[in-house]
Amino acid sequence: MVAVYCRVSTFDQEKGLKSQEKALKEYCNNHGLTNLLWYRDKITGSTTNRTAFNKLQSDIFDGKVGTVVCWKLDRLSRSLKDGINILTDWLEKDVRVIAIAQQLDFSGAVGQLIASVLFAVAAMERENLRENTKRGMAAAKAKGVKLGKRPKLFAKDIVPLLQNGLSIGEVAEKLNKTRQAVYNALKREAIDLNTLPEALKLAV
Repeated sequence: MVAVYCRVSTFDQEKGLKSQEKALKEYCNNHGLTNLLWYRDKITGSTTNRTAFNKLQSDIFDGKVGTVVCWKLDRLSRSLKDGINILTDWLEKDVRVIAIAQQLDFSGAVGQLIASVLFAVAAMERENLRENTKRGMAAAKAKGVKLGKRPKLFAKDIVPLLQNGLSIGEVAEKLNKTRQAVYNALKREAIDLNTLPEALKLAV
C-alpha cells in the first residue's frame, strides 16, 4: 500500500491541508501510485505523538505500507533528531519515501544520507529565523517601539458613526466594544477634536 501523509500545524489551516492533498493526489495519479492510504494530522511537527502519524507508524511496522508520499520532509517532523530517526527506521524497513515538493525519492543508504543533510539544513534555517526574530524584537524595544497585539478598533470605524449623530454609547454598542475602547482608539490615533461633535470633544 502507498501511504499519503499530510500535516498542517494548527486547526485553522484547512486550506493548507487541502492544497497538500490536491498536489499529492496529482503526483500519485501521474506516477501510477495506487492503493492509497491517507493519513492527515493538524498538529505541530515538533512532536511525533500525532494521531495519524502514530497510525502510519503502526501500519509500517505491520508491513502494510511499502511507500510513503508526503509534501516535504518537514511534514514528517520539524525536529532534526526525530526526522533522521524516522527516515532511518523506515528506510531500513525497505520503505520508499517520496517528498514531492523537493522532488526527492529516498531509499537505501544513499537516501538516509541525503535525508539527514536536508533535515540538518531545515533545522539550521528554523534556528536562524528564531534568532533573527529575537534580534528584531530587541532592536524594536531599544528604539522604544511597543510590541504586542495590533489594535482591533480604529478611528476610521468610529468617526463616521459619530458624524452621523450617534453617541459614544451607541457607537460602542454598534461596534460591540466598550465605551473606553472607543475613547482609547480615538486618543491612540490623535484624532483632531475639532472634527468631532461637541459631545465627543467634551467626553475626550
